[in-house]
Amino acid sequence: MKNILIPTDFSENSWNAILYALSFLKKTKCNFYLLHVSHIDEMIGGSSFYDSKDAVLEKITHSGKEQMKMLLKKIEKLPLNTKHRFFTINEYIFFVDAIRKQIEEKHIDFIVMGTKGASGLKEKTIGSNTGDVITKVKCPVLVIPEKATYVAPKEIAFPTDYNIYYRSRVLDTITNILTKNDTALRVLHIAKKDQELTDLQKKNKDYLNDYLQDDIEHSFHFLSNPNIEEAVQCFVESRDIDMIMMIAKNLNFFQRILFHPTVEKISYHTDIPFLVLHE
Repeated sequence: MKNILIPTDFSENSWNAILYALSFLKKTKCNFYLLHVSHIDEMIGGSSFYDSKDAVLEKITHSGKEQMKMLLKKIEKLPLNTKHRFFTINEYIFFVDAIRKQIEEKHIDFIVMGTKGASGLKEKTIGSNTGDVITKVKCPVLVIPEKATYVAPKEIAFPTDYNIYYRSRVLDTITNILTKNDTALRVLHIAKKDQELTDLQKKNKDYLNDYLQDDIEHSFHFLSNPNIEEAVQCFVESRDIDMIMMIAKNLNFFQRILFHPTVEKISYHTDIPFLVLHE
């Protein structure tokens, strides 16, 4: 039984994340915990001068619970999956603190979050809440962009520079996902110029290859491009990639691929789900 945490603000983006999660995990027995976190400024700003703290909390609590009831009714109208159970949670603390609390209490295996992509050069590619969870919470996070629609993943891209050692916990998660979905892994190395791998990089690459062996369909690819984001975009389009999987510790690739591509021609962050793994 997997425990899945899905933060929701009742927006279309968060609904899209729920739909994707239900399809992606349709073969897996899951407890889905739907979490709504009321912002601190919402609690303060939404009250009048004469409202007590308890009165404000009661208003917020009632609103959150009513919206959760409506969300559950919406989910109930979907095709029933007997492997899935749903629970609702309302919290009134800071967002990341609420996420950490639920991870510890509910033994969460995955977080699934919807996010709205950038619509202009000055905007961030992902929302601040999603960015905070990815960088500050050590739990696998599946990020579902606003335009992503579920298709059974046939090919998952795994960008890496081979500079980190792949721990068994992370590799077990990767192979479990690949096996359950009968998916191929496309390992992508991007460098500014065509150069030989160092001894450490070769060792890590060989270890990854040995771990995957013949049980998992996989292949290794190399692209020479000074712009990592453009290289990923090219690879995603040429291979018809369904998901991008990354290890958060691989900071060089992780930060640039996930947080920097605000250029309009870089579109993978608006329609390709990201799975970020932590050691």
